[in-house]
Amino acid sequence: MTTTPVLAPTREELSALLAEARRAGRPVGLVPTMGALHEGHASLVREARARVGDGPVVVSIFVNPLQFGAGEDLDRYPRTLDADLEVCAREGVDVVFAPSVEEVYPGGDPMVTVEPGPLADVLEGRSRPGHFRGVLTVVAKLLGLVRPDVAVFGQKDYQQLALVRRMAADLCLGVDVVGAETVREPDGLALSSRNRYLDEEQRTEALALSRALRAAQEAATYGLGPALDAARAELRAARTLDLDYLEVTTPGLEALPDPVPAGTEARVLVAARLGTTRLIDNMPLVVGHPDGAHDQQGER
Repeated sequence: MTTTPVLAPTREELSALLAEARRAGRPVGLVPTMGALHEGHASLVREARARVGDGPVVVSIFVNPLQFGAGEDLDRYPRTLDADLEVCAREGVDVVFAPSVEEVYPGGDPMVTVEPGPLADVLEGRSRPGHFRGVLTVVAKLLGLVRPDVAVFGQKDYQQLALVRRMAADLCLGVDVVGAETVREPDGLALSSRNRYLDEEQRTEALALSRALRAAQEAATYGLGPALDAARAELRAARTLDLDYLEVTTPGLEALPDPVPAGTEARVLVAARLGTTRLIDNMPLVVGHPDGAHDQQGER
């Protein structure tokens, strides 16, 4: 059974649609997206629904120019509103907030933005300066407009999730930021709106990312060095893949201690380009056996 969501292109319409739920004290869930929805987004909607019950679930669809740098794919980023509304209807979304750029930034680029701090200077932030300032600024605006009790983000964009959680905590935004598991194709490729840019050969080569992460997971029982070596071997096998970074960090994206104690929980993250398409992925891992029997610390 599908329920047609109400489309709200303006702040005023959004506020009016949520007013009754707020008066009744029902919780509100938000799933922020840039559209081009796929099964990964649908899983976020289902997580939001599980969290708010009969409260309204809002999906925002907005391609945020503030988070795209020079030469990035803002102009060609897929805009598929009709198909997105079908996904939202199938998943029982109550409200789709799909504002224009002028609606979100009525005075042009905002004079006040969210400073993401040092966590935004590593990994994606190192490759995309200013990206997370744009991300956190638009997320802060969406949280202010929707005022959700729960906001659901995917773990595939792990650094984004970590920064949104930090922003919500540091600025006392009063929202529960939930990270939902990455949804993958049967062959392991993480679902992404950018996957549609890949040709057949690139799509095959892209599997090296998830293979590398799984190889790191398996080899991590012997230490950090073997985990990175195993991942690099998988990435080298993809001849057309241009690696941006492969790193293992704490779950909070900080540097691991040296040496790494056996049994340390960590995160392995990778980014690479295939042609003009940039893909990212990540997985959790545990470095070394807790008893230390197989831990062999290697070079980082």
